[in-house]
Amino acid sequence: MTLQTALTADEENAIARRNAVLYAACQAFGGAAAPLNFALGAIAGSYLLGPDKALATAPVTGYTLGVALGALPAAMLMRAVGRKRGFMTGALIGIAGLGFATWALTVHSFWLFCAALMVNGFSGAFVQQYRFAAADRGQADFKAKAISWVLVGGIAAAVLGPQTVILTKDWLLPVPFAGAFLSGIALLAVSLVVMLFLAPSTPVPAVAGVAADTGRPLGEIIRQPRFGVAVLCGTAAYALMSLVMTAAPLAMIGCGFTADESTLGIQWHVLAMFGPSFFTGSLIARFGKPRIVATGLIILIACAVVALMGVELAHFWGALILLGIGWNFGFIGATAMVTETYRPEEKGKAQGANDFILFGTVAFASFASGQVLNAYGWGTVNAIVFPVVLISLGALVWLARLERVERSRAVA
Repeated sequence: MTLQTALTADEENAIARRNAVLYAACQAFGGAAAPLNFALGAIAGSYLLGPDKALATAPVTGYTLGVALGALPAAMLMRAVGRKRGFMTGALIGIAGLGFATWALTVHSFWLFCAALMVNGFSGAFVQQYRFAAADRGQADFKAKAISWVLVGGIAAAVLGPQTVILTKDWLLPVPFAGAFLSGIALLAVSLVVMLFLAPSTPVPAVAGVAADTGRPLGEIIRQPRFGVAVLCGTAAYALMSLVMTAAPLAMIGCGFTADESTLGIQWHVLAMFGPSFFTGSLIARFGKPRIVATGLIILIACAVVALMGVELAHFWGALILLGIGWNFGFIGATAMVTETYRPEEKGKAQGANDFILFGTVAFASFASGQVLNAYGWGTVNAIVFPVVLISLGALVWLARLERVERSRAVA
């Protein structure tokens, strides 16, 4: 008898709640590395470059590319050694990456700094699995809440990351920004300690002498209309967030604001990304996943409208706050939709494929962000939001009609 069948529904949900709280703590400390990298990546990149700043966002691209490249290996490693050991490995990689970034800044090497942030991104791929790991335990009706609870930890990360930047970026002067990356190591060290208390994920039962069932081929999983639309919407929400957020610090400094003001803008943005998580799961349970995704996409349009209204500090911060809220609804809703498209034994490859597509696109968006900003300006960066959102909303409408037809046929 497996552990899963030996427990009642209430007992299983109790374990799931405990794990979700621990994953939220991991998100708070381990996840703080992401806003640290995003807040300083482009600014430090600009500092390391010469007069031509077109590649200033390349370090942030390195980070998001690292997340994309790490998505499948992270999922495969955790399937082989378990969630706890996998997450601890990811944290150790992040500690090494932050040390690498500190050294790259001290030797004033732009490309070494880009490589260091790629290592940090590879570590970030493990952090992205927290939301899926929280859904490993518990009953089906708890999974959306578990994902939402984990992302609540991002509220603490939204403060820890940017405040680490503000308080420690000058600790290693005359090398600016290096102190923040060195201080980030302590945040990941705390997450390592928290991981020691995680309960194991529910194992996939296997019959003695028979190879464990790995489920359907990946191609069959990703051909499901619901999987495709969920990945499209989640990718759109995340890529647009990356596009606008990556350009925002450079645009703010270009408009005469300070590095601390741009960092605080990122802090408000990340708080808005994770703050709604207190109730996003409940909203999903009440209104359904596709409606919450659609709401998030519409809020992204509102973000672009505010950004196009002016270049005062209020416009930047207001747009970044709306960007975070739109990401929260769109991304959490889409992630919850993805979890409905695979069986327990298929989770590793399905989640890995989702994150590979997602963060591969996000990496391209972050790189394009600097190019578009440098060539066409802040207004064009935000104008890109409109067609992408409209395509995603159209896909949601198509899926709703398709599933309604399929339900009608099933009843008939």
